[in-house]
Amino acid sequence: MKFLKINLLFLATILLASCGSSGPTAKDDVKKLKSYDSYAYLPNKDTIISRDYDNTAINETILQTINANMRENGFRMDKLQADVLVHVHPMFDEKVAVNANPVYTNYPYYRPGFYIGPYYKDVAYDNYFTIQRINGPRVSQIPYKERSIVIDFIDRRSNEILWRGTSDETIGTNRLQRDIREYIDDIFRELY
Repeated sequence: MKFLKINLLFLATILLASCGSSGPTAKDDVKKLKSYDSYAYLPNKDTIISRDYDNTAINETILQTINANMRENGFRMDKLQADVLVHVHPMFDEKVAVNANPVYTNYPYYRPGFYIGPYYKDVAYDNYFTIQRINGPRVSQIPYKERSIVIDFIDRRSNEILWRGTSDETIGTNRLQRDIREYIDDIFRELY
């Protein structure tokens, strides 16, 4: 009887050990992201083509709102050695794929000083042009939705996406700046 109990205990231990996690979870990614303290942006070239939208005003609002949320969550700007790189995909009129893994950045000619938009002047990672490919084991696919924004948080050292955020809502057009701010705030509420 004692032999049977020992064998059952041994078998139960083996079964429980085999039921462990098979990989990182979303909670692990958020925990890792919270362990970082500095950020900068991987800029996009101007992506809003339609004259119905003011590309500069929209991108400035996006960056200001993300900056406010990042500061509120304990991050500081560091253009030289940022822990986290923020890559923003504003999707207002151009149907661009942001659901691929890996993600390819869209810097023309990959050289410093090439036009990327004046709103990135003070916040872009100084070596942004060296990062052409971003990947990650757990990037969720996000279908294109007009007037939406996708924000990627990327580990600068590994070029892996730590977390990808978006909202199920569509950004309204009546009070565009306010709706953009609310949309981004919703993304950060999901993260934190």
